[in-house]
Amino acid sequence: MADVSFENRVVIVTGAGNGLGKAYALELGKRGAKVVVNDLGANPDGSGHEKIADEVVDEIKNLGGEAVANYDSVDSYEGGKNIFKTAIDTFGEMDIVINNAGILRDKTLFNMEESDWDAIMAVHLKGHFNCTQPFVRYIRETNRLNCRIVNMSSVSGLIGNFGQTNYGAAKAGIAGFSRSLSMEMAKYKCTVNTISPGAATRLTIDLMKAAGRDVDPEDWTQGPQQIAPVIAWVCSDEANEITNQIFHISSGTVGIMQQPAVIKSFKNDELWTLDKLNTLMPELVEAKKLHDKEVEEKGKPS
Repeated sequence: MADVSFENRVVIVTGAGNGLGKAYALELGKRGAKVVVNDLGANPDGSGHEKIADEVVDEIKNLGGEAVANYDSVDSYEGGKNIFKTAIDTFGEMDIVINNAGILRDKTLFNMEESDWDAIMAVHLKGHFNCTQPFVRYIRETNRLNCRIVNMSSVSGLIGNFGQTNYGAAKAGIAGFSRSLSMEMAKYKCTVNTISPGAATRLTIDLMKAAGRDVDPEDWTQGPQQIAPVIAWVCSDEANEITNQIFHISSGTVGIMQQPAVIKSFKNDELWTLDKLNTLMPELVEAKKLHDKEVEEKGKPS
């Protein structure tokens, strides 16, 4: 993997001014990719603007790579088109999109404002649509093969987390978006995979501290640097046949997550009665509990 090159590959990384996105952009940039560093330069809640993308561009260039900054917001359709246009106008082609941009508006549903819900959906779920559609249309129109789409979900969406109904719903939606899109892109040999990252970033450090965890961003098992090599692998030629998967990386571990599937079922020749369901439904729930225990045991790091 040390000699894996992305020379002549053009990649867009959204939300690449800080944290995870920055780590992804630097990892691919130092391996020869031409990188569009997109970042609105907003605060963790989405407010404010600062051209921090320029700093990452400079870092990539100092590593000997090529990069260009883009400051559009992923939450608008025009923003998504402009991000893609930056890649085409600057580098002439496009190969990889990493949909990473994100914000937080954590509140329980009791206390959540409509604007908190809408902002999360706009940046995360609609942001994936806004930045991916121009790319897939380009793939279809040019018949470009072997491209990569990497989307960001979260344990909040895949498992759940208190105080994040908005964020969890968006991240669950992204996993569904990825599953369906992988089917649509198969004919173009374009892989679509989902990442569930766990790392100390400006979005998560306060949450980690509030949970009583000691936080050291320089510790590779906590920082974004543990996620970046997995992104590089998923985008590499080694992963040509790897699609429609969810990879979870956190605390120095890398794992693969199960997709939704029926664990146990019953068939009836007549319309279900409540008496019949009262007998069978507890069996289904018990089967799920046993399955979860087995999966939890198998998922422990080896």
